[in-house]
Amino acid sequence: MKARRQSAILDVVEHEAVRSQEQLRQRLAARGFVVTQATLSRDIKELGLLKRSADGAYQPSSAEAAPAATALGTLAKALAEYLVTIEPVQQLIVLRTGAGQAQLLGLAIDRARLPEVVGTLAGDDTILIIARDAKNALAVVKRLQAFADE
Repeated sequence: MKARRQSAILDVVEHEAVRSQEQLRQRLAARGFVVTQATLSRDIKELGLLKRSADGAYQPSSAEAAPAATALGTLAKALAEYLVTIEPVQQLIVLRTGAGQAQLLGLAIDRARLPEVVGTLAGDDTILIIARDAKNALAVVKRLQAFADE
């Protein structure tokens, strides 16, 4: 439930200008997620949401804002919590997660800014990672598996 709720939070703040926790709580309630202020506050912190200076609306923090060590720690935690399977296919890597968890894990991968990764695509329960070549794909698989095992 937490992963689905956090995915809904990301979707709301990416598509609407939400300026307060109460507004966000109402948007989530409209989507079927009834949450307390304390839970919402924890979710905002875990997702790394920030307020834009221009209009005060919540937004995901930029990849550059997170220090590398923090981003890698977040990636390790996300992999341990959400990763179900990982499979390399030439220079592509297919990751499977539980329902509604792919976007959260994909965001953690993007924020980690792994040098071997060209980009990611995340659906509901599947992430496609594009590596620079097949050799880099295998390196990414080993690295992600090591993080997941921590």
